[in-house]
Amino acid sequence: MLWKLRASAGYLLARKLMAARWAVQQPKLWRWMEGQFSRKANLGDRAAQSFYGHMLYFRGQGLGAKQEGIRLLRLAAQAGDAKAAYQLGVISLSEDASRGPDGSEAARWWEQAATAGHPLAAMRLEQLYRAGGYGLAADPAVADRYKALAARRGI
Repeated sequence: MLWKLRASAGYLLARKLMAARWAVQQPKLWRWMEGQFSRKANLGDRAAQSFYGHMLYFRGQGLGAKQEGIRLLRLAAQAGDAKAAYQLGVISLSEDASRGPDGSEAARWWEQAATAGHPLAAMRLEQLYRAGGYGLAADPAVADRYKALAARRGI
């Protein structure tokens, strides 16, 4: 119980220190901050998984950090985080040496994000279903449905 409280306090302090440029530029302090993010994410905190997953995916050094970022984003998305689900949809359409873009996986993640209220997910689904491709057939009726959803959300 005490270790969970300690992890929460360390995580909150590290998040506050992210706003201070001087703190981020100190290597020892930065390693401590990353440890706090990692500890809170490993305890299953959805917000910490999403935050640290984004951080590792976009700012991490090396393929291992990027893969860990994707793993944390997947955990957060499966727990209901709309931002993580949206980002996994974007990642699904990217191409790397090990796999090509996957339209059906992107649609699955964006559907989850749109259901959870992510503002751009419906727009991206409309574009994906309108154009088709990446293993997903074009479907104008589904595209129109997502266009209407995006319009209701103000996009």
